[in-house]
Amino acid sequence: MQKILVALSGGVDSAVAATLLQEQGYAVSAAYIRTWMNEEMPLADCPAQQDIEDSRAVAAHLGIDYEIVNFVNEYREHVVHYLVEGYRKGITPNPDIMCNREMKFGIFEKYARSQGFDGIATGHYVRKLAQTDNTFDLLEGLDPNKDQSYFLALLRQEQLAPAIFPVGELQKPQVRELAQKFKLPNAEKKDSQGICFLGDMNINRFLEYYIEDKPGNIVDPEGKILGQHRGLHRFTMGQRRGIGVPSNTDNQFFVVVGFNIEQNELVVAFDEPEAPGLFTSEVEVYGLSFINKPVTETCRLLAKPRYRDPAQAITYTPTGTDSARVRFDEPQRALASGQILALYRDKTLLGGGFYR
Repeated sequence: MQKILVALSGGVDSAVAATLLQEQGYAVSAAYIRTWMNEEMPLADCPAQQDIEDSRAVAAHLGIDYEIVNFVNEYREHVVHYLVEGYRKGITPNPDIMCNREMKFGIFEKYARSQGFDGIATGHYVRKLAQTDNTFDLLEGLDPNKDQSYFLALLRQEQLAPAIFPVGELQKPQVRELAQKFKLPNAEKKDSQGICFLGDMNINRFLEYYIEDKPGNIVDPEGKILGQHRGLHRFTMGQRRGIGVPSNTDNQFFVVVGFNIEQNELVVAFDEPEAPGLFTSEVEVYGLSFINKPVTETCRLLAKPRYRDPAQAITYTPTGTDSARVRFDEPQRALASGQILALYRDKTLLGGGFYR
């Protein structure tokens, strides 16, 4: 009998995942991954304590072993530092993707193996497919509205091999029905939103704790000063709200189209298709990571520029061992440096990399 350690988050998806594995005859235990101590920086909306109570209640209901694994220091090093330094450098990081690669399918998975478990399971809406050469592919979840493959774009084969995704073949309404059928104590709990450990907290409130404001000029693409900003880390490409520059008499709104890091300038333009820098047809991608076999030749693929974005047709051209040039058939709006481009062949997630 295989021993599986389920990452029980407190949400309904991982709770149903644990229940299904138990029904299938696995020896199931549960662990809540603690990544944040509210005493370090009090977050009024921090969901951790409620999640701990909910995950413990699910484990008790199922009659399985439960523990809280404390990875606060590791999370600070691998995710919080990456998040803060990214914004400090003027790029837009994705902490959820890094949390999956470094924490859940990295440190947590290694912990599980060290404790004698054969693998781990999560509530991600993705599908794992075994190949004849004993490797594994990762496919989109069956529910297109809940597919979370984008967040696993930087996983490696050795991380995928011992992982199980019990709800990937289900639609979200089916998961809710199963939660009610098995009388799980969190069956009616709403899905979590926001950054993995911040909940609904505004990212600027969090960054204020780590990054001092550095005021500078807001300029148009020609360099004309339009106003003042409090700090470049408070803005992202394509942002319209909270810029601090009023619209003109024709009710045209400004949008962020670039950052001049050396001069500490925020570049804005009117939100229209011809705004300089707002739409992009070609990007350089670096730090490429592939889940199974790397793509080494120029080819046609699909790519998701962001989570929830529909897959876009691209021409993929390798430029190095971990870099490539990507040309979109249709120009893409507000691609931010440091974000992740996920690569697909049909429904199969191939891997991903960072925008230059």
